[in-house]
Formats: sequence, structure tokens, C-alpha cells
Amino acid sequence: MALGLPSVLPGSQPSIGDLIRKTGPTFSFEFFPPKTADGERLLWQAIRELEPLRPSFVSITYGAGGSTRDTTVAVTERIATETTLLPMAHLTAVNHSVAELRNVIGRLAAAGVRNVLAVRGDPPGNPMGEWVRHPEGVLYAEDLVRLVKQAGDFSIGVAAFPYKHPRSPDVASDTGYFVRKCRAGADFAITQMFFDADDYLRLRDRVAAAGCDTPIVAGVMPVTRMATIERSEQLSGAPFPAALAARFERVADDPEAVRRLGIEQCSEMCRRLIDEGVPGIHFITLNRSTATREVWQNLDVGARV
Repeated sequence: MALGLPSVLPGSQPSIGDLIRKTGPTFSFEFFPPKTADGERLLWQAIRELEPLRPSFVSITYGAGGSTRDTTVAVTERIATETTLLPMAHLTAVNHSVAELRNVIGRLAAAGVRNVLAVRGDPPGNPMGEWVRHPEGVLYAEDLVRLVKQAGDFSIGVAAFPYKHPRSPDVASDTGYFVRKCRAGADFAITQMFFDADDYLRLRDRVAAAGCDTPIVAGVMPVTRMATIERSEQLSGAPFPAALAARFERVADDPEAVRRLGIEQCSEMCRRLIDEGVPGIHFITLNRSTATREVWQNLDVGARV
């Protein structure tokens, strides 16, 4: 075993990369680590409400600058040991030395967690600020992928950007960076959230044209309030589609109508993605279950899995 880390036993948990390639489309949920006792209650309420839907897997994000490292690992461990769900832990390079990253990887391995989403991460305090490498850390996501790959039998996911990463100079460069992450050892990718199916399909075509066949799961989140639109560029790195924004503006004074439109639009987009052969849909839940369950029901996922 490289790096002296605990071995991840083959078969201890299914490989998400294998699930996506062999069983698709997969359906999965994303949660974030709570910062308060009330937040923890909401998280576990959402997990228990979504668990009966039998998603393919769930993921737990990592706070900006690694601020929730221990909570992320603890939640992932608890999901692995106390629920029927298959967890994937996010791992970011921000503010972490290689030694710290190896420690986190080792904790996950010890809990039997073999699925990791390796992302470079945003600078703390300002997602659009200058990215500064830890003096004893790694510089790029592809370096983090290699570090996890060396550590044992992990299935590794990476991020994909339907529009392009905010720091990429252009779409062609962004595609090249993505392909390098895949060739470093990533088994699959999950996109940042997007609100137009064509953005996903263009990304898939670009990656295929570059000779890369890594499956790309679509990350989606229904708009349930106008504030989501206002924050969408920060959340996704892409401007909110103008035509769709106009539809929401027409009902902006009616919060319930905004929510209905958001559920409808997300359901329509997911149906089209499924028809276009998407290998998976990853729902960003914001630790709440209701909107996700409504889209899930609209897609009649139970009949598909």
C-alpha cells in the first residue's frame, strides 16, 4: 500500500465510476457539512427523507478553504456506517499540505470509503479571489487526483464546467485542463450546476472531440427562489440563461409560482438530458429534500432504477 495508508479493500464499497459506466443513468444527491446544531438536524432530516429513494450515491462537500474538513469526513463516515447510502467525500487542496491531505485520505479509507471527488477548491472568503498554493500542498486538481490514486483503491471523480471554469482563459483551455484531470486517473466527473441542457451537451461534445470518454454526470439544482438566480453565477461560474431569467421575472412577485416554475424547468431539463443519454443526474440539495423529491417524482425515477 502506497504512503502507509490503510488499504481500501476491493468490494468494501461499490465504485461510483463503475456504477456510472455500467448502470446509468445514476441518480445521486449532494449535501454540505453543517456548521451549527440546527444545521446538523436539517442535514440528517434530509438524509433520512431521501434515503428511501435509494439513490445511486450521495456526496458531501468541503467548505471553502478546507474549513469543514473534519465535519466532511465525520459526516461521510457516519453515512457509510449508519445508513444504507453509498457516500462520496469531496476533497479540496486549498490550505492543505500533502501530509494533511494524506491524513484525510487515510481517515476515509479506514471508514471503508473508496469514492472521492477531488477538486482544487476556491480560496477562502472570496471564491473569485487569487488562488494561492499551500507551500507544502499541490497546485492543480490533477495533482490531487494523482495523490488519491497513489493512496489505494479509490474511485475518483473530478469537477466539470459546462460554461468553463471562471479562471480558464477560454473554453478550449478549459477542455484541455479537464482532459488532463481525467488522464491523471479520474474515473468520472460531475458538473457544476447549470440551467440549460445545451451547455451540458456542448461540454460533452467538446470532451469527446478531445478523445476523452470519461463519463460526465450532470449537476442540477432547481431554482426555488429568485435569490438563487441572483447567486447563480457565483454558484456555477456561468451567467444565468437570459431567456430563462425572463420567465422567472414574470412571476417574481409570487414565491410559490417561482418555486413551481423552478421544479418544472429542472424536471424538463433532466428529462431532455436523460433522452440525450446522460450517464447520471446529481441533485444539489442544499440539505433540503422537498424540491429534490418533487423533481425525482416528476422523472419517475423509481421506474428507472
